[in-house]
Amino acid sequence: MTAPIPGFTDAVAQVNGQSIAHSRGGEGPPLLLLHGFPQMRAMWHAIAPVLAERFTVIAADLRGYGDSSKPAGTAAYAFREMAADQLALMRSLGFDRFHLVGHDRGARTAHRLALDAPEAVESLTVMDIVPTHLILTELQTKVARAYYHWFFLAQPAPFPETMIGYDPDYYFETAMAGFGAAGLDAFDPEALDWYRQSWRWPDAIAGMCNDYRAAIEIDVHHDAIDLGRKVECPALVLYGADGIMAREYDVPATWGQRLATMQAMAIPGGHFFPDTHPRETAAALMVFLTR
Repeated sequence: MTAPIPGFTDAVAQVNGQSIAHSRGGEGPPLLLLHGFPQMRAMWHAIAPVLAERFTVIAADLRGYGDSSKPAGTAAYAFREMAADQLALMRSLGFDRFHLVGHDRGARTAHRLALDAPEAVESLTVMDIVPTHLILTELQTKVARAYYHWFFLAQPAPFPETMIGYDPDYYFETAMAGFGAAGLDAFDPEALDWYRQSWRWPDAIAGMCNDYRAAIEIDVHHDAIDLGRKVECPALVLYGADGIMAREYDVPATWGQRLATMQAMAIPGGHFFPDTHPRETAAALMVFLTR
């Protein structure tokens, strides 16, 4: 197998008490890419090289995922802690201000980072999410059924860890095919191999469960405190045209009270459109980031 992102240099930074794995490529203004569940930084394999033509691109693994460290306990996985890792990573690389792009859990981490450290964020892009507080406090029946993993993974340990550990590939591949609006054939085989290597580790399974436990036990309360605040930097909301979020929500409207200056655009595909439609995703990002 090649590196997670072809042509990029891999490294691990010791920051915020964690080991944060990342890949770097290109030259220009700094840009941080954050992946989602149940993936790792390989999800940017077809997008990051395009963006690297104009930017210094850093694609990082969140704590609990990929090659980054996997601390124990639910509190370690609050989006505030995950955001602090990424802010410390970028500062360690010499970037005090940067563009920020996240998908899924990475987008929730990015939103928290933009709230907690607005001085560091040049622009914010969130992909295929509605705000955490909204999805948990105004849960819709169809969303609960489709996104059942939020509540399964959040069950007390070691119940979900044990169930998933019996056959991690089956569980995570079923999740990706189920709410991705596309079968596994739509994913790059090499990227899938990276995902499988990552999610088979017992501490990665535990980390992902703790990520979802923290959303319900901690993050929703942090977000409630910040309901009256808006992210002031330019923001882009991308979402899958065929995804569950687009079917059940007016996605741009859910962000209207949270982003001061917002653009929104649907991308072909479902939840995993960065994997299945990387060309369209990269083009939309490039237009926004080089506005």
